[in-house]
Amino acid sequence: MTQARQPRRWRKPLAIGAVLVVSAGMVIGGWFQPAVTPQTPSPTPTSDLAHLRARSLSIPVLGFSASQLTDNYTQQRAGGAEHEALDIMAPRGTPVVAVDDGRIAKLFLSKPGGITLYQFDPSGEYAYYYAHLDSYADGIAEGGKLLKGDVIGYVGSSGNASPDAPHLHFAIFKLGIEKQWWRGTPINPFLVWRDAKP
Repeated sequence: MTQARQPRRWRKPLAIGAVLVVSAGMVIGGWFQPAVTPQTPSPTPTSDLAHLRARSLSIPVLGFSASQLTDNYTQQRAGGAEHEALDIMAPRGTPVVAVDDGRIAKLFLSKPGGITLYQFDPSGEYAYYYAHLDSYADGIAEGGKLLKGDVIGYVGSSGNASPDAPHLHFAIFKLGIEKQWWRGTPINPFLVWRDAKP
C-alpha cells in the first residue's frame, strides 16, 4: 500500500519564515555589507572608472603606491561570495587616509568589518568603505568633512580579520537614489589605480 504524500503547503510559510529570520539577523547582527550583487556581477561601467580616475584618488594606506596593490576583488570568501574589495596588507598602526574629499557618512562597528568608516564623495554619488581598522584617528566623527589625504584611522585586524594579518579592507560602491551608506553597486578599486604611475 502506497503511503499518501504529505501536502506541500507547509513549505511556503517555512520559506517565508526563513527569509524573515535571515533578514532580522542581518540587521540585529550587524552584517551590513557595502553591496549585494548577483553571482555573476556585471563589469564596472567605464564611465564610473573614468569619473573616479579623474578624481586622482589617493591610495588609502600611507606609504603605498599603485604598483604595490594586488587585485583580490574577485577572490571567493565564506559561502562563495566574491570579496568585492581590495585588501592592502600593512603593519598594524599604519595610517589610513581618505582617498578623496567628502564627508563621513557613518562610523560603524560590525561583526565582519570590525571598526569601519563609510565616506561619501563630494557629489554624493560614490561611497568609500574602510574596514578592519585598529582605531579611528582623533577628531573623526560622523558628518565630519574630510580632505583627500586626511588620516582617518589605522590599519588593524578588527572584525573577522586574522590577528596575524592586519590589513585595510577597502571598497568603493556607487550609491543608489536612496543614498544608503551600507548599500550600492560595487566597483573594483584596483581598476581605478591599475594604470596609475608608481
